Amino acid sequence: MIGERLLAAGDDPGVWKQIFNFENYGELLGLVHNSLLAGALLGLLGGLAGVFVIMRDLPFAVHGISELSFAGAAAALLLGLNVVAGSIVGSLLAAAAIGVLGVRARDRNSIIGVIMPFGLGLGVLFLSLYKGRTVNKFGLLTGQIIAVDTPQMSWLVGTSAVVLIALAIVWRPLTFAGVDPVVAESRGVPVRALSLAFMLVLGLTVALCVQIVGALLVLSLLVTPAAAAARITASAVLLPVLSVVFALVSMEGGILLALGSTIPISPYVTTISFVIYLVCRLSATRRGDRTSRTTRSAPDRAAARV
Repeated sequence: MIGERLLAAGDDPGVWKQIFNFENYGELLGLVHNSLLAGALLGLLGGLAGVFVIMRDLPFAVHGISELSFAGAAAALLLGLNVVAGSIVGSLLAAAAIGVLGVRARDRNSIIGVIMPFGLGLGVLFLSLYKGRTVNKFGLLTGQIIAVDTPQMSWLVGTSAVVLIALAIVWRPLTFAGVDPVVAESRGVPVRALSLAFMLVLGLTVALCVQIVGALLVLSLLVTPAAAAARITASAVLLPVLSVVFALVSMEGGILLALGSTIPISPYVTTISFVIYLVCRLSATRRGDRTSRTTRSAPDRAAARV
């Protein structure tokens, strides 16, 4: 009985039209120029910040910050304030708490484990009290593509500029501290101050990403592209370049696909991002197998020559 229902749903063309529908696509495309620009900015920020998220083992922190960012955005929505500003305030509070209280990895994970349910609970409370449009509630969790108006775009551009400048300033010492923190500290690099500074930068980046991909799936932009790039290169130059490219493809591709459907943007972004990671992982595995076979066969060839 259940199988028959699933088969019937799969045969219904209306289901596929909800996922992929490109009727009047040209007209709809003109409605999302702000979102496409925002997606490009977030792809750039997510790809660059994601390099340090992977290097410093902070994926769990990204999720923790996103929950409090969601709570801040929900509070702003309830009070009729700027949602981007509320999201930024929530993210910065979470990032500061993790950066100050979670110096060691064990402490950091404990703090994040406390912050995540607290932020999610506050967000659910604020959304329950909000009596406005349901799409506004849903968008904070799963993202939306036509929600980026001109005032929000100004916030996004201004905050993105701050994040890019901050990353440019701390990039080299932060890379050094990420590779070998003990040696970096002995050379006079302020490792703890850099760690806190990056957490604040990460908080700003998460707040911006939540506006498009939603609080629940922000990892697909801040973790997956960099993780995919790290599977195929260890180059200090190529890694951030590939990470940004993968994030841009995920964001812009997700927006363009979601435009022709009634589905939120986040499933498209996460699917594209996951496919890129899967391809990179398979490529790295095959390359490793070829290298292993070459290494094993070299002594055999040498013995044959003898």
